[in-house]
Amino acid sequence: MKLSARNILAGKVKRIVEGSVNDEVTVELPGGTEIVSIITKSSAEALGLKVGSEVFAIVKASNVLLGTP
Repeated sequence: MKLSARNILAGKVKRIVEGSVNDEVTVELPGGTEIVSIITKSSAEALGLKVGSEVFAIVKASNVLLGTP
């Protein structure tokens, strides 16, 4: 698989919170950092996601906003 995204983070599914339409999937990266993705329930099922599944979190954004306190 080839992707145009430059931010591809390998990790494992730590938690899945199922909703009626979307699921909230928490991915734990090496070192313990977590990233959360909201995906459709049908996508989660098609990917066969389960706690412990190895996945890639792929971040594609045209803008990154910064803020200060």
